[in-house]
Amino acid sequence: MKRISLFVFWTCFAFGLSACGDDGNSTSAANGNDTGAVDEMSSSLDVSSSSVVPGTSLPSSSSEKVPLGSSSSVLEGSSSSVLAGDTTKVAYSLKPYKGPLPNPHKGFTLLTEGEWNFIPEFEYGPDKNGAWNLITYGSGYQRWDELNPAKGVYDWSVLEDLLNVLQKHDLGYALRVFPYSPSYIRNKDTPASEYDWTPEWVYKEGAQKDYAIFQDNGARAQVPRWDDPIYLKAAKDFATALAAKYDGDPRLEYIDVRTFGEWGEWHVSHLDGSDMPSLKVQKELLDHYASVFKKTLLALPSDGYGEIYTYALSLGITKRDDGFIGIPGTADSLVRAYEAGLPTIAENIGSYERMLTFDNKSYMRWTPERWVHEITTAHLTYYVLEQESDCGFQIYNEHKDLADSMTHVIGYNFMVQKAELLTVTGNTETVNTLNITVKNTGIAPCFFDIYVVAEFVNSEGKVLEQLGETIKVAKGTFKDEMVRDFTFANTVPARQTNVAALPGVSVALSIYESEEAFKSGKNPTVRFDNDGLQANNKLLLKP
Repeated sequence: MKRISLFVFWTCFAFGLSACGDDGNSTSAANGNDTGAVDEMSSSLDVSSSSVVPGTSLPSSSSEKVPLGSSSSVLEGSSSSVLAGDTTKVAYSLKPYKGPLPNPHKGFTLLTEGEWNFIPEFEYGPDKNGAWNLITYGSGYQRWDELNPAKGVYDWSVLEDLLNVLQKHDLGYALRVFPYSPSYIRNKDTPASEYDWTPEWVYKEGAQKDYAIFQDNGARAQVPRWDDPIYLKAAKDFATALAAKYDGDPRLEYIDVRTFGEWGEWHVSHLDGSDMPSLKVQKELLDHYASVFKKTLLALPSDGYGEIYTYALSLGITKRDDGFIGIPGTADSLVRAYEAGLPTIAENIGSYERMLTFDNKSYMRWTPERWVHEITTAHLTYYVLEQESDCGFQIYNEHKDLADSMTHVIGYNFMVQKAELLTVTGNTETVNTLNITVKNTGIAPCFFDIYVVAEFVNSEGKVLEQLGETIKVAKGTFKDEMVRDFTFANTVPARQTNVAALPGVSVALSIYESEEAFKSGKNPTVRFDNDGLQANNKLLLKP
């Protein structure tokens, strides 16, 4: 397991991430192709084995012309030989990006329950809470009985409204569907419908219920019998319908498997008289979810430990834990999911104010140092920042610079460490070759496919033509601390204008989530961690 030490982190934070990078020593061959062509079959590059050189700064810009040594010289990877001519090399100036750098499919989330979260009147909304500058997705819960009001009947309207509002604000959503919520058991007279969110029709079908004592106030409460076959069939049927509707929906980041226990967290710690189902039943439920969800990430909730955790990982189901910061060992437990090649997900154990009162005996107190340590230890990809609407607001107000910096740390983070454009001009053609070295300076792999694009742009940022091919990097292959070299090249016949040589022309780098998005003219969604980011999310290389 790789762990970022606090010393390294604070050194990076104080002096800039550029001082904690490394120069890639491996070199990729140039790929010759027709000018501006996009290869329909994008190719993945091999991983560079460049060594880390602590303290190495990013290169400054330079430009030089070097005569070729022989009239029969051949540029490796070029489609044809280059006769005697000149070689021009431009090394681009690279600096780290300052400020928060949220990127998709990673990072922080705040509680989002509807359109009202975004209205100016909401005291913790985007207009008043700087923590919204950090987040990339929303989170919250839905009631099973409201989504599935009758047998075979599903009402997605409220969820759809929420997903559409979040998408409008460029945010995804982490979905949790609760079968039971004991927080709403106020006293012995509380109607069961206010806390038992298992659909009433399930009981009418014959599912059995138990009665338990809610430890918080001594009230006698109705509880589903978690291993009842009718209950289990209804839960599986709901999972099938949910997958048919939302598996692969780009608006969803992940879905918790919330079938058993209080808040669906796979425990009955506060209910005397209720028992969790057997391990066999738990595995059968996970098997069903894994069989119907083929694309969207699934997460096992907090109290799914031990053998069921191991089993979930074997199915490609990751772990989400809400004991973060407070419960010792939570971060170490999440490492198992990271080592299994899955994103890790955490949520604070309680509100920010409550975590500040812990005595470091039963529960650990929130401190900036502990925050960084736990995040990096767990190799977090996703972090639910708050238990209550004011948590993110308070953390950000008191620790703005640290919170901003952690957007560069959580999940993947791509920094261009070196970029050079080599132009070889011969008698019959000119070859432009851009070599870049990129390091994932985050603490987790990139868990989705990315497509890297290089383009020649004019002084106004308008695209003149693509340089070389689009390069696909498969999900999970660009791991944390990894350095990779990418090469983009094109050839220009002698009688045609070489766009690279025109006044004011530079290179823009982009990362797309799909090749179709690039081809259709959309702006990239993933940003490099370098100074020079444009409003359209492209990185303008500055000579």
